[in-house]
Amino acid sequence: MHVLGSMNPGGVETWLLHALEHIDRDRFQFDFCLCGEQAGLYAAEVESLGGKILRCPRSQNLWSFQRHFRELLREGMYDVVHSHVHFFSGALLRWAKAAGIPIRIAHSHNTHDGRSDSLTRLCYRKLMKRWISRYSTHGLAASEPAATELFGENWRADSRFQVLHYGLDLQPFQKSPDRVAVRAELGIPSDVQVVGHVGRFDEQKNHRFLLEIAGSVLKSRRDVHFLLIGDGPLRPEIERRVRQMGISREMHFVGVRTDVPRLMLAAMDLFLFPSFYEGLGICLLEAQAAGLRCLVSDAVPREVVRVPGSVRFLALSSGKDLWSTNVTHGLDAGRLGSVRVLSAEIQKKFSMQQSLRNLMVLYSTVQSSLRPVTVEQHV
Repeated sequence: MHVLGSMNPGGVETWLLHALEHIDRDRFQFDFCLCGEQAGLYAAEVESLGGKILRCPRSQNLWSFQRHFRELLREGMYDVVHSHVHFFSGALLRWAKAAGIPIRIAHSHNTHDGRSDSLTRLCYRKLMKRWISRYSTHGLAASEPAATELFGENWRADSRFQVLHYGLDLQPFQKSPDRVAVRAELGIPSDVQVVGHVGRFDEQKNHRFLLEIAGSVLKSRRDVHFLLIGDGPLRPEIERRVRQMGISREMHFVGVRTDVPRLMLAAMDLFLFPSFYEGLGICLLEAQAAGLRCLVSDAVPREVVRVPGSVRFLALSSGKDLWSTNVTHGLDAGRLGSVRVLSAEIQKKFSMQQSLRNLMVLYSTVQSSLRPVTVEQHV
């Protein structure tokens, strides 16, 4: 059982979908327990690949949620519970331990929970970290900073905890979509340069600063457009600001998409990513695979670099003008080669297969404690 909010397209969700596509289904069954209000756009694809979608929406009534979750554990007879819900993994793995689940994995995908440091929140984090340490049999993290966030400063001294770098399915990046046709579909002129961004519209992704950068760029370069992929609570505010700035013609909001590689290959010329914090940023791996130069906040872990020279880190404190100057320089420098022309050594750094092998080795540690009647391993 994988536990997460929804299966709407996002970094973690895309990675899990690719994992489901590549697993040995004779050995492993993936079920997805979704705690959000919606199942998400990937849900139908999960089911078409043999995965199960289980609904367990969180509510104010924690006891009711716990009862429902433990019922799902009993019905599924799981060998592994793999939790992707940050600090709340502590509670989930505690309940999984009580249900007799032999392998319990906490997975850290970020370096912050996005909440203010209130006394209640500080106490919650402390309790959940204690429970993660006590009830997890394994801990995975997208990067070293993400590991420190969930498992503490001394995580390297505990053999249960390790970094598991994301991998990509590179097949979509081997294609050559029609640039003119894709841009026409999005309402973007074929003769402009396009700065792209992928991310949920919330505080973490720093869309307000992205608009400041866009405004600065457009003062001198009206031949540049911006393509924003994603949705979220701040989207109405960002769209309203765009109208107030008078740059609606150059800003394109396309919502949640399941064809991000196609849009990166055909519609973008540079990737902009000014996040306040990140566990790693799978969309940055995708941007590099698509051959885009990436201008990135220095809050992003350096482990994200897979193609030498493709990522430039800038401090958010350096201001919109320096960022906009780097945007125009990056556009003038042109795209890099997509994954099709990268060396085999660099392609290996993106490998979904290597990421998946490491994950399957971890899941397979359950074999020594399998129930006698179990035929498949359930995750």
